[in-house]
Amino acid sequence: MNEIELLFTELLNCNRLDLYLNEGLRLDRDKSGLISSVLKRRISGEPIQYILGKTEFMGLEFRLNRDVFIPRPETEILVETAIKIVHGSRFMVHGILDLCTGSGCIAVSLVKFIKNVRVTATDISNEALEIAKQNALLNNVEVNFLQSNLFVNHELRTMNYELIISNPPYISTTDIKNLAPEIKYEPRIALDGGKDGLGFYRKIINQSPYYLKEGGFLIMEMGFNQKEAIKNIFQNSGNFQIIEIIKDYNNIDRVIVARLNKQDAQVF
Repeated sequence: MNEIELLFTELLNCNRLDLYLNEGLRLDRDKSGLISSVLKRRISGEPIQYILGKTEFMGLEFRLNRDVFIPRPETEILVETAIKIVHGSRFMVHGILDLCTGSGCIAVSLVKFIKNVRVTATDISNEALEIAKQNALLNNVEVNFLQSNLFVNHELRTMNYELIISNPPYISTTDIKNLAPEIKYEPRIALDGGKDGLGFYRKIINQSPYYLKEGGFLIMEMGFNQKEAIKNIFQNSGNFQIIEIIKDYNNIDRVIVARLNKQDAQVF
């Protein structure tokens, strides 16, 4: 279904076949006005996901507004990688931490597709967390949502996880002004990765050993052409072994998987 078909089927509450079978049907003034206003919003560049207030991710429905980043198909690779690790590893995974959860799509999907796992998900934005909580209810799963700037929340210091996962902001501050008009509708806080786009990676990689169990996994999504820089951050930390780098559908290095090889630090 193309974008126009998706808009019209949603607005007219019909399926794709009915849309064409009833193409000569005259719309009342209210419906015509609604369609006109929606088309104007789309022409101006507003993403269809915000117009409809929802999107699909991992085959699940998620509510959205402009307080949260729109889930991308590439992030499904991140989730699928985590699921594969949990199901295929002899290392038992009971607790997962999702950093920068946004709409909650990663956390909700993990609970939906992994049995007997506890997921804690954090975000600095209370507005984003409200949407994430709605999405957990919508998909009938339980997630422990916490307001936190990465690891700042003290409650996290009482926990240890077998897996930490994140799709952090990774666009450099200077590049944000050059983004496509559609992306500029999304919250800047979900886009801005600092001067070089790597600020969150440095913090997450350096602080994760305090919260990961020995032998635990750290899995993160990467931006275009960031692989080598992120590998260097891992190597300089001295705490991780990079296990795998996974490409997306466009052959771009998208997901990096690392494992904590020893844990000398203690939670402070």
